[in-house]
Formats: sequence, structure tokens, C-alpha cells
Amino acid sequence: MFNKIALAVVATAIVAGCSPKNFESDPVTVDTPQGPVVCQLYTRGLGDWDRSISHPDGMSVKAADQICIAEGQRQLKG
Repeated sequence: MFNKIALAVVATAIVAGCSPKNFESDPVTVDTPQGPVVCQLYTRGLGDWDRSISHPDGMSVKAADQICIAEGQRQLKG
């Protein structure tokens, strides 16, 4: 029984340490022809987490997220 509790505590601690919140940069605004997209980028090399936090009304979330992923890649390349 003790082993199960200890394992659960360790697993919770590991998952908590992997939160994207720990790797966030300041929001970045990318100007597009449809209007500004505000992106939440993450530590270099974690581009899979890059996402939009604000986008123009006429733009889908998916399109805005793709812009943010591209911006994260652009910044990664320098």
C-alpha cells in the first residue's frame, strides 16, 4: 500500500514539473494582413506548445496557432 502512495506522489510531482507554464515567454504580437495575432511562445525547442492567445475575428484558432508555430520557428532560427 505504501508503495502505491509513494508512486502516486512521485508521478504527480513529475507531471507538475512538466507544465508548459514553467516555460512561457512574454506574449509576442505578429502582424498579419488580417490583423494582429498574439502568441504565447515557449522555451526554444518546445515549438509544439506555441499557440495563439488572441487573433482577429475572421481568423480561425487553427490558422492563428500555425502563425504562432511559424513565429516560434523563426525566432529559433534567429
